[in-house]
Amino acid sequence: MTHDVAVTGMAWTTALGTGLDEVWGQLLGGATGLRETESTLVLRNRLAAQVPDPPADWSPTRRQVGLTAATLRRAIEHAGAPPDTLPVIGTSYGPHLDEPSGDLRRWAAEATAAAGLTRPPLTVTSACSSGSDAIAAAARLIREGAAEACVCGGVDVLTPAKRLAHTALGTMSPTLLRSFDLRHDGTLLGEGAGFCVLERLDRARSRGAVVHAVMRGSGSSNDAATMTSPDLSGDGVLLAVRRALSDAGASADDVAVVNAHGSGTPVNDHVETVVLSRMFTGRRPVAFATKGAFGHTLGATGALEAIAVILALRESKVPPVYGLSEPAEDFPLPLPVGGPSEIGEGLGISVTLAFGGFNTCLVFARPVVGDVG
Repeated sequence: MTHDVAVTGMAWTTALGTGLDEVWGQLLGGATGLRETESTLVLRNRLAAQVPDPPADWSPTRRQVGLTAATLRRAIEHAGAPPDTLPVIGTSYGPHLDEPSGDLRRWAAEATAAAGLTRPPLTVTSACSSGSDAIAAAARLIREGAAEACVCGGVDVLTPAKRLAHTALGTMSPTLLRSFDLRHDGTLLGEGAGFCVLERLDRARSRGAVVHAVMRGSGSSNDAATMTSPDLSGDGVLLAVRRALSDAGASADDVAVVNAHGSGTPVNDHVETVVLSRMFTGRRPVAFATKGAFGHTLGATGALEAIAVILALRESKVPPVYGLSEPAEDFPLPLPVGGPSEIGEGLGISVTLAFGGFNTCLVFARPVVGDVG
């Protein structure tokens, strides 16, 4: 027996703040949390989100635990969920590039305990798909009857080693993160956390919970191409999207809005352009991206973008893509430039691309009117 999965709680910590409606309003207004810094640790750019220059006594692990616990607590409170809700936590490197002796399970357990949760967490690490994969794994546990409710998502702290590593890889922009713009020249890093509470739809209804969305499906794949670059054909990403829509019992024509990965690197933007051109040959859903506002939050990005899709479905609009003024001519879908864009009826999907060839797609639907509360 499989179960429909409801989203009954959400919380995020972003470069723009923490309140769901507060941050969403800033996104609609075209704000960004990226800011200039004098940091000597950023070799190719002078922009960062959240933590431009950590103090001398700053600990990546302490920051990761605090960020995780605070966001988990707010997600649980938003859902009115009990403390025995199962945590499923994704991260990329978390604090481990800077403090390699750290233990993923240890800090995750510490964070969940600090948030008041009583069950030991499950942990997921699949680079920048970690947050999306944690949500997909939690939904699968619920659909197959292995769990009744999960709090799931991703978290990643911005550290000096990550900024140096991306500089060495040549992925950092010397100017600004401009997803799908003719002038795109790289990404910029941020930090953040995002968690959703998922539970069986019938359970949510029986306890009178507000249902913010229904998670209809997910799909994943791996390019098996290179350690850091996607397969330029887009075949792997396309497979993940098709698997997600098949899992949802839907087609491309059912999609109203796409949250693209939108990292701002020429290679990733090219691959997404290819994939979206091949995927949407009929209906043309509106596409948007949030990394220009939040920075690229690595293992948290898929969770933050899942929440953004749910809010877009709720409001029937998407925020403008920060930094986008001249969309690439070959981009196949409508993009919001300079202001919000309306979206129609249909599903919302979030697409995540990650180092190591990981690709993940999540599918969400608006709730039934009686479930919204």
